[in-house]
Amino acid sequence: MIQPLALPTPPPDALRRSAEALEAAFLAEMLKSAGAFRPTEGPGSGGEGEAQFASFLADEQARAMVARGGIGLADSIEHALRLRAAGRAS
Repeated sequence: MIQPLALPTPPPDALRRSAEALEAAFLAEMLKSAGAFRPTEGPGSGGEGEAQFASFLADEQARAMVARGGIGLADSIEHALRLRAAGRAS
């Protein structure tokens, strides 16, 4: 069986990267607000270091979510920015 030739996808342009960065920032703040990576308390906790790295973990988790398709916010942002750049803001 002959496999169809997979065409490489073009790299995202600056507008798309910006939209994805904004979606990642939004998701990171939502994760932090939800307490998804809240440090443990009591004996055995990581102390101040754990609190600092919990923020990094939320940021990285948000970037990973966006890389897997996210929640569609980057698509909406990119579309709106492209319309505005074309002079057809809605």
